[in-house]
This record gives sequence, C-alpha cells and structure tokens, in this order.
Amino acid sequence: MLTARPVSVALLYPGDRAARDRSDPAESRFAALFTAFAAAGVAAEPAVYHDDFADEVAAQLRGVDAVLVWCNPVEAGRRRDRLDAVLREAAQAGVFVSTHPDTILRLGTKDVLVDTRDLPFGGDAVRVDSLDALAAGLPDRLRHGARVLKQYRGHSGIGVWRVERVEASPLLRVQHALRGSAEERIDLSTLLQRMAPYFEAANGGHMIDQAWQPLMVDGMVRAYLVEDRVTGFGHQAINALYPARAGEAAPTPGPRLYHGADLPRFQALKRLLETQWIAQLQQRLGLTRAQLPMLWDCDFLPGEPTDDQPERFVLCEINVSSVSPFPPSSIEPLVEAVKARIMLRTG
Repeated sequence: MLTARPVSVALLYPGDRAARDRSDPAESRFAALFTAFAAAGVAAEPAVYHDDFADEVAAQLRGVDAVLVWCNPVEAGRRRDRLDAVLREAAQAGVFVSTHPDTILRLGTKDVLVDTRDLPFGGDAVRVDSLDALAAGLPDRLRHGARVLKQYRGHSGIGVWRVERVEASPLLRVQHALRGSAEERIDLSTLLQRMAPYFEAANGGHMIDQAWQPLMVDGMVRAYLVEDRVTGFGHQAINALYPARAGEAAPTPGPRLYHGADLPRFQALKRLLETQWIAQLQQRLGLTRAQLPMLWDCDFLPGEPTDDQPERFVLCEINVSSVSPFPPSSIEPLVEAVKARIMLRTG
C-alpha cells in the first residue's frame, strides 16, 4: 500500500557550522513553532543557513514543500544576495517560499514609505538619490521640523538617524537609532560624511527622509500579520530616537510588550488594516494576496490628529525579512496558513 508522504516545511534561520550539524529544534528560538507544526501533522525541520554552506541548504530545500525564512537583509557585514538566489531557485522548483525575495524588494525596504506617502497611513517622506541632493534639500526641510534619515535596507535601528536644527546655531542635533548611541551636535558637513556610505551602490544608492513624529513618546505599535490577517500586536513604550529633555539623559527604549489580535486598544487599527489599508498597500505596490508574506509586521507611530482622523497611525517601516520574535497568538494562524498554501500547491 502506498502512503502519502507528510507535508514538510523547513524553518531557515542563520547559524554557524556547529549549529547546522546539531540542527536541534529545541535549541532554536522557534521551538514553539516546531511543536505547533508537529501537532498539525506537518514535518518541520531546521535549515540553519550561512553563505559558507549555501549549496548544502539549497539541496535541503529541494526536498521540502515550503520554507519559512528568518534572515536579516544586512547583518555582521553580510548581505542576503546569496540566500535570495537560493530562495529564487527553490521557488522556481516549486517550493513555497514564505516571502519571495521579489516581494521583499517591493514591501520590505524603506522605499515603501515614499510609495505610500499619500495613503491614509502615509506621511511626509522623500527619496534622496545622492549626497548632493541631501545637502541641497535637507536644510530647508529642517526649517519645518526634525527629520528622520533612513537607509534603504536595515534592521535594529541601524542606519536610521534623527536630525534637528539647533536654534541660533549652525549645528544639528543628531541621534542614531542603534541601541546605545548618544545624541551628538555636529555641523552639516560632518553629517554628510556620516551619511555618505548609505549612498554607495552596494547599500542601495539612496536614503529616505521622513518627517519626525512628535508623538513618538506614546510608543510604536507593531501589527503582526499572517497574509492579510492581523494576528497580534507589539507595543514599545519609548523609542530610542526620542530626544532628551534639557539636563536629562535620553530615555532608553522600553521592552516591547506582546498582545493578541483581540487587544481592545488597537481594534480600530486592526479593522483599518484588514478592511482597507492592506488592500490599498497591495494595489499601490502591485501585489496579489498570494504574494503577501506568510508572517510580516507593520510598524506605526502615533501621528498628530486631524479633523478627519482623531487617531492617526503613520507607517514607520514594514518588516518581512526576519520577523522575530512575534506574539504567541501568531503561531496557530501561521501554521494553518502555511499548511493551506502547501495543500493548494500540491493538490
């Protein structure tokens, strides 16, 4: 008698040779997800990844139905170029990839802030294509308030800078969002030297300049989604870029608190995302529902209210490359969605 082989999925995340040789689900940060897949009758296996053994991982992926990927675009001097090639090859061979590299380029870079600036969740954002353009345009924009300069791709606050004029002075107040960074007072020339590497072709060749949101002190809201369904929230009470008060040290980021999708405080945001904003985002970027990531998140800052929007949310960034950690409430919907997508593809 022939028996159907179990549906199989690989969980891909970075690690060294020793971690790959062990390939122990229990020691990974996705232990609960491995357990949930097993309970759903899905065979889940670790696919520990490093560029040094990319070919080995590529061979592994040819033997599974789907791969869920957690790998930052830029980390420890490495990029995702080799991994993206592996994932494209896997997708072409019929393996379902949780977020295709082409979707990441449309959805998961800071360019999305410019692409959506006129949508209800958008804000004042400008694409700056050269260091000369930054030098020419930034001083005028700063006359209207603080700005946040963001590199094309990144994570953990790397390459995100708050810039503000110092009254009656040629100096600028500058703060890097990387944890542990201190506010500095520097001139425009020094700032341009700092920003120069982000304009190199290897780093995307441009930056995004977005207006500062003064209500950031109220915290950043992270909406976690599985495809087009909100599955949880994260809320961080204090952001790293919030400036210090006179005579005080800058506040440090508080812990991100995780909540289920039913948290009353953010039900209005959930409704907007599920009934309007995700569809508007798809239409603007030319993405079908099938091209949406399996697991992704949208970061929103509280915007200044208007007559039409007494409670405003302004998009800060979208994360699709390495969405972890995530609230426990996202696990069951993620497993269900992956299983349904595999069944649809395999019949």
